[in-house]
Amino acid sequence: MKKHNFSAGPSVLAKEVIENTSKAVLDLNGIGLSVMEISHRGKDFQAVMDETIALFKELLNIPEGYQVLFLGGGASMQFCMIPFNLLNKKAAYLETGAWAKKAIKEAKFFGDVDLVASSSDKNFSYIPKNYSIPADADYFHITTNNTIYGTEIHEDIDSPVPLVADMSSDIFARPIDVSKYAMIYGGAQKNLGPAGATFIIVREDILGKVERQIPTMLNYQTHIEQGSMFNTPPCLPIYTCMETLRWLKKIGGVKKMQEMNKEKAELLYNEIDRNSLFNGTADLDSRSLMNICFVMNEEYKELEPEFLSFATSKGMVGLKGHRSVGGFRASTYNALPKESVKALVEAMQEFENKHKK
Repeated sequence: MKKHNFSAGPSVLAKEVIENTSKAVLDLNGIGLSVMEISHRGKDFQAVMDETIALFKELLNIPEGYQVLFLGGGASMQFCMIPFNLLNKKAAYLETGAWAKKAIKEAKFFGDVDLVASSSDKNFSYIPKNYSIPADADYFHITTNNTIYGTEIHEDIDSPVPLVADMSSDIFARPIDVSKYAMIYGGAQKNLGPAGATFIIVREDILGKVERQIPTMLNYQTHIEQGSMFNTPPCLPIYTCMETLRWLKKIGGVKKMQEMNKEKAELLYNEIDRNSLFNGTADLDSRSLMNICFVMNEEYKELEPEFLSFATSKGMVGLKGHRSVGGFRASTYNALPKESVKALVEAMQEFENKHKK
C-alpha cells in the first residue's frame, strides 16, 4: 500500500531525492566509493559542498556578504551558539511555541532577554502582532513556523535590529527577502534533507562584536574560515540536501513551491472548516502552510483514536498530534505530494459520512 507520510520530522523526501541518494550511497558518480566513505576534504565531496551552497544562494537569491554553513547539532545547538556569538547585553525574542521557548532559555545564559510578545496565553494558537522591538537589542529572534501548534509567520519582518530566524520547518517553502535577516538557520529534516545537518545563512558583518571569548567550535567565524570543514561535516545529509535543491530547482524553484504549498494547505483547511467532525486549532490568520493542526469537535472527541486508526488503515502515517496539544497534525512539507492531501481529505469525508449525527 502507498504510504502518505505526514510526519513532522524527519519528514517526507521527494522520491527521486531518495533514489539518487541511495545510488550515491552505493557509488558516488561512478568513482567506485560510497559518499559515506570518501574524505570530506577530497575533491569529490568538495564538489558536493560547493554545489549545495551554490544552489542555496541561487534558490533563495542570497545577496553578497552572506555565508552559508552546514554544521551538526541541529537547531538546538544554534539556540546557544547564536547568543554566544551575538548577544552582548540584551536580545529580543518573540515567543510563539515550544522551540522559541527553548531558544529563549539558552539566551538567558548570556545576557538579558526582552520577551517582546508571547502567544502562550492561548496555547500558542496565534502569531502576536503590534509588538515593539527594542532598538537597543543586539538582535531580534523569531521562529517562523511552529510545528507543534501549526502557526506561521508568512511575511518578512522589518526589524530595527539584526533579525535572526529559526526557519527549520519552512525554509524553501516561500520566497524570502534574505537581506532583511542577519541570520537564518534550521535543522534540515523538514524541508531539506534527513536529520543530521544544520544550515546557517549568516551576514558576516554581525560577527566579531561580542566581548566574550568564544570556544573555537562554537564560533561562526571558525566555520566560515574553514568552509564548514573545521571538523568532519555530516556528509551524507549534505549530499541529500543537494539532491533536494536540485529537485526544487527542476520543478520551478521556491516561487513554484509556494504555489504548490498554498494549494495543498487550502485543500486541507477547506475540508477542516467544512467537515462537521473536525476543527482547526490555529487562528485563521496565523495558520501554517507546513503543519496543519486540527482536533475532533467536542461532541465527537471520543472518536479521535478511531479516526487515527482509520487513517492508518488508508496508508497514512504521522498524523497524531503532538502530545502537548493532542488531536491531529498533518505536516505538508515541500516534498509531500498533493495526492496525499487529497487522500486525507477523502478519508475525513468518508469518516464523517460514517459518524455524522
